[in-house]
Parts: sequence; structure tokens; C-alpha cells
Amino acid sequence: MFRQRFSSTPRGARLARHLTLNQLHSWGIPYGTDVSEAVGAIVAELAANAVTHGRVPGRDFELRLALLTGGVRVEVADTRSGPPRPPAPGAVRPLRPLDEHGRGFVLVDALADRWEVLDREPLGKTVRAEVDVPGWLAVSSRDPAPGDRCCADH
Repeated sequence: MFRQRFSSTPRGARLARHLTLNQLHSWGIPYGTDVSEAVGAIVAELAANAVTHGRVPGRDFELRLALLTGGVRVEVADTRSGPPRPPAPGAVRPLRPLDEHGRGFVLVDALADRWEVLDREPLGKTVRAEVDVPGWLAVSSRDPAPGDRCCADH
């Protein structure tokens, strides 16, 4: 498990992506592979979203990465409750050609095999996404507990 808090700034979001790629590489998922690129893009979008929409002055966002049997889990948590709330999987609206915003969850929906939005106690939210690693059957010393697997496939 990799866990790190970052400042809710554009620099913090960039650092989250860079450290994600480094961590994946240390776990045996090389830079530039489809899985590395997908997970890196998901982290970039979720971190940017946490900085833009989930920012509470003086509070950080948190990134968690975990190896699962057959995949990688990403969680980005912020401390803002209430609107704007990310869309639920399956509720991501298609983009119009001139849209300047709203591409983040379209990308997450396209790149993640599963994802969901969870409320945090006492406040905030966590967006969890999973990317399958084809042919990678046992990468973790800890299998997820029953019910620990993320959301329904999309």
C-alpha cells in the first residue's frame, strides 16, 4: 500500500501523478505500459479534481494506491462535503465538442475497469478506481476482504 498526503495545489496534483508512476514501476508495472499510463491519467484527473473542486483551505488531499489480485486500486480523498459532487459511474454525461470542463470523469470512466464515489466520515469524499492488470493473477500478499472489491464493472 502506498499512502501520501499532498497540498491541494496544482503542484500537489502533479507530484501525486509522478509518485504514482514511480510506485507502479517499483511494483513491477513499468513506465509507459498501458496500465501505468491508465493509472497515471486516472490519478492526474482525480487529483486535479480534488484540487479544483474538493479544496478546503489548509487541508490536503490524500492518495492511496494498492495492489490487488489482478489489478491496481487508486483512491483520492478530499475533505470537502456537499456540492459539487462527482457523478456516479454510469451517470457521466457525454461531452459536447466545445466543452472546456468536465472531461475528468469521462476519462476516469473510460480508463478504469470499475470506479465509485464514497462518502468519508466525518466529512469529504473518496473516489476509488480500479484498473485490471491482464494476466497478473497474484500481485498482493493481501487479497481484498469479501465486499472490499470496488463497485460494479462498467
